[in-house]
Amino acid sequence: MERDKFTELVREALDSLPSIFRKKLKNIQVVVEDEPVAQNSLLGLYQGVPFKHRGIWYGNVLPDRITLFKKNIERVSRTEDEIKDWIDKVLIHEIGHYFGFSEADLHRLDKH
Repeated sequence: MERDKFTELVREALDSLPSIFRKKLKNIQVVVEDEPVAQNSLLGLYQGVPFKHRGIWYGNVLPDRITLFKKNIERVSRTEDEIKDWIDKVLIHEIGHYFGFSEADLHRLDKH
């Protein structure tokens, strides 16, 4: 898939988030990279200070970052619809980390 099309799907996924979540996303950027530096199978990565850990002294910091790894998402997908579904799932998973959910929390929630 062309990078522009993939990026557009990411934008659409962000736009489709419920407004209650979108309004709480502060000081964060979402980017698309081809693959992780370590050449592993990560589909996405959150880097930053989780929202629940931000205190009164939080400020003047670089934006948190959610990275979606295009080639890895494409590797686990056979169709454009599957790519879109993975983008949605990975984006929501990484936003969960932004809100302070651990990997174990997110896996428990995913089972429901």
